[in-house]
Amino acid sequence: MSDSTHGGRLAGKVAVITGAGSGIGRASALLFAREGAQVVCGDISGRQDKTAADIGDAAIAVQVDVAKSAEVQRMIDTAVNSFGRLDVLFNNAGMSGDRGPIAELDENSFDTVVAVNLKGAFLGMKYAIPKMLASGGGSVINTASASALVGWKGIAAYAAAKGGIVQLTKSAALDYATQNIRVNAICPGMTWTGLANAPEDSDPPTDIVPPQPMKRWGRADELASAALFLASDEASFITGTAIPVDGGYVAR
Repeated sequence: MSDSTHGGRLAGKVAVITGAGSGIGRASALLFAREGAQVVCGDISGRQDKTAADIGDAAIAVQVDVAKSAEVQRMIDTAVNSFGRLDVLFNNAGMSGDRGPIAELDENSFDTVVAVNLKGAFLGMKYAIPKMLASGGGSVINTASASALVGWKGIAAYAAAKGGIVQLTKSAALDYATQNIRVNAICPGMTWTGLANAPEDSDPPTDIVPPQPMKRWGRADELASAALFLASDEASFITGTAIPVDGGYVAR
């Protein structure tokens, strides 16, 4: 599918994408590869194997639990050992967790959501940034959420973890602003992916739409395009941002 020797917005770059087995992560892996990147497709589900196979020689698959330090380190080391460098990290893996009023949330479920959604992004940066520095710089993209910017009823654990990602992003951006490391976040609105119980590769429904001003679901490829921009040199003067990609939801 892809030949990294060809031109493209990510030509010559090596990217690690978590949650690459489905949804935004899969769409991003396919898009990054089309734009010339060599891609490490990380996921816990096993579906990362298909994503990497669909890309071809420019991709490898790694099974990873992003909440476990040793597994994240192994994924990052695999990228460098396989492709010689690391330029882009897309911390996209996430889970929704239980829904309901905060006093009714299960403590273990809360801990799991925070471990995957927030700690996972921290671990990715912890192990990826030193490799990027060794390569002369790079771009980190973290998947936050519109719920990180405005309140959403019934998803306290998810919103808290995603809000933490926004502040983690801003702090990391300042930590490395003079070392050619850019750190940004995208904040999806209601997007037709597995977190919305969407069947893979299905089209968003037009009869049931979320309360977003554009009056439609977001698509995984639209979020992937935002991540591609932040990964590319076109965003060379952008760091510390949390960009809503939400059909106007936050702007209401």
